[in-house]
Amino acid sequence: MSENCKTCSDEKMRGAKDRAVELFKQGYNCSQAVFAAFCEDCGMDFETALKISSSFGGGMGRLREVCGAVSGMFMVAGIKYGYINPTDKISKAEHYKRIQQLAEQFKESNGSIICRDLLGLTTQNESYIPETRTDEYYKKRPCAELVGDAAEIMYQFIEANKIEELWERLT
Repeated sequence: MSENCKTCSDEKMRGAKDRAVELFKQGYNCSQAVFAAFCEDCGMDFETALKISSSFGGGMGRLREVCGAVSGMFMVAGIKYGYINPTDKISKAEHYKRIQQLAEQFKESNGSIICRDLLGLTTQNESYIPETRTDEYYKKRPCAELVGDAAEIMYQFIEANKIEELWERLT
């Protein structure tokens, strides 16, 4: 890859990452921020992307289970690469492999894909009422960084798949 192509690719990746972080800082939840940052890539309007992903913030409605940023990545992967035939076991297995690869990559960077682990919480049960986003909130929560990391991982995955798809067409 030429230096100019690499620079352009790096800028696009930063764009996706920055867009996701900006959406999170605007008040969208972690899942919405990641999924909506890729809505155009998914052929979806912004409002629909926000609605679909709205339930997954805070580790599934603040249950602190799977990180919403990770769920956002998975939704992007599902829209772009998911299977539709329930009897196609090969496509299903390939898709689950993709999801596990994305999860592993996030886990390698952050230590877990579980919201409460990422936040250092010892209990699962929290209120369903979201915290007010203040400067203090952003200082104590790594969520903006996790959103950025998830967007970067997803962007790199999409780019790698473009190359694979092109190679398959050429061979």
